[in-house]
Amino acid sequence: MNIRQILNDKVKQAMIATGIPAECDPHVAPSKKAGFGDYQANGAMGAAKAMKTNPRELAQSIVDNLDLDGIAEKLEIAGPGFINIHLSPAWLSQETATLLDGERLGIDNVETAQTAVVDYSSPNLAKEMHVGHLRSSIIGDALVRILEFQGHKVIRQNHVGDWGTQFGMLIAELEDQMQDGEAAEFALKDLETFYQQSKKHFDEDEAFATKAREYVVKLQSGDERINKLWEQFKRISLRHSEEIYEQLNVTLKDSDVRGESFYNDDLPKVVSDLQEQGLAVEDQGAQVVFLEELADKEGNPSPVIIQKQGGGYLYATSDLAALRYRGSKLNADRVLYFIDARQSLHMKQVFTLAKKAGFVNDAISLEHHAFGTMMGEDGKPFKTRSGGTVKLAELLEEAVERAAALIAAKDPDLDEVERVEVARKVGIGAVKYADLSKTRTNDYIFSWESMLSFEGNTAPYLQYAYTRIQSIFRKAGIAGTDVKAAINIEAEQEKALALKLLQFEEILEQVAREAYPHILCTYLYDLASLYMKFYEACPILKDGIEEATRNSRLGLCQAVARTLDTGLNLLGIETMEKM
Repeated sequence: MNIRQILNDKVKQAMIATGIPAECDPHVAPSKKAGFGDYQANGAMGAAKAMKTNPRELAQSIVDNLDLDGIAEKLEIAGPGFINIHLSPAWLSQETATLLDGERLGIDNVETAQTAVVDYSSPNLAKEMHVGHLRSSIIGDALVRILEFQGHKVIRQNHVGDWGTQFGMLIAELEDQMQDGEAAEFALKDLETFYQQSKKHFDEDEAFATKAREYVVKLQSGDERINKLWEQFKRISLRHSEEIYEQLNVTLKDSDVRGESFYNDDLPKVVSDLQEQGLAVEDQGAQVVFLEELADKEGNPSPVIIQKQGGGYLYATSDLAALRYRGSKLNADRVLYFIDARQSLHMKQVFTLAKKAGFVNDAISLEHHAFGTMMGEDGKPFKTRSGGTVKLAELLEEAVERAAALIAAKDPDLDEVERVEVARKVGIGAVKYADLSKTRTNDYIFSWESMLSFEGNTAPYLQYAYTRIQSIFRKAGIAGTDVKAAINIEAEQEKALALKLLQFEEILEQVAREAYPHILCTYLYDLASLYMKFYEACPILKDGIEEATRNSRLGLCQAVARTLDTGLNLLGIETMEKM
């Protein structure tokens, strides 16, 4: 359930009854300061300005028409016209208890489901995945999970780089190295080394370079033998990516791959359609669209090259074809791209041109959700000590190894099987959460020490909070799922915890709308922190505690555990029973 929406609707009704125009917003939100009520409405001030009346008097008129019987225990006017709403503990108790019913914490599917196409990860198949692919993969996957949880139809699109001139070079190298059916697997066991070898071969051997260029032409013209080699390269390369996705607990599958090659047949049509509309014109032998909508400060239009002088196509061409496919074939309502901030101008150009050319209709929401760079502790883009690119597989392996050492020291009683499983979940979870908990648009510093800490806003802290609750249930001799007691909110720490629990749905709505996973991370950290305060102030299994109080607090424990588990799962982070 969504408290903010309930209160917003109630205040809106009161505002209309007061004579305030329907377009005025109540602006209901949780209070950020103690003593100012649990929620606060400040719509009276904006309405008073529009109506040229006293805001406090208007706020009082709203309160006089506000029906919150059984929901609020007190309403008060504060400052220049704020309406502070103090919620009733009895109502909070009743609503919190509903979180234990069913599997979805009282959250219904959205009333109007959309089709959301999400473009994320998109590695280049010529190389192994590296840290540069991490943010797109895990941020995109978190949004996919949240949108699906809300009931939207989500179509994952992994727009891998599997086409272009470099593939002639790679196929020629693969042909040189392979002697039988199994040799391709061996030759590509280390994609990075294979790429470097083929590039060196191309640069130093003119005969090889000539053959590579010929293979590009043959590939693009559909030559059967060359296409078979290309398919082998693609299959083995994709398997590398799939292994990383499995390690990362990212939900992308082979069926989600829609690489650049998928749109190859449509590229000439994209160019001819733009020419027919008078949008694409020849400029120095190339086909270019000049966008007045994105003109610079001097009024010069923004140029978008869609076909090179020699007839080759560019990223903009395939991105336009992809957008047309997503709009007309996939029937998208939203298309979300998780691509780093350096591509911002490119995405603006593609979006503007796609709508101008009618490749997508105006109703489709085209969204580029940019992200910053992972930086080393030296403040520069994250590299190996030798200055090379950090392979994602090696980073994740190191994360699990470091977590294993911490877990062995923290809980030596775990058996070997448990220790291996916990280390995997903690290590991978730490890497993902360290990224997801930062504001998406910012750069951030990669630090093993901070991300694997059991204190502060980290995955290990949240995972440990979940296991502590499970240990309470083990000590009580019951399963958390068996808790069905009535919730009775009495202490301030119980009320604060209940309020935070009941904000989960509105947090998910905000993340789904704005595509900022750090908002969910912050919420889960705040929830875990409030739980620790509740745990310290409100005894649960202590001798002398009345059974009704004990069961009520066990119910709150279960609501917190389920919310932590659900929230972390939506971020793609696993929990465990022991730690």
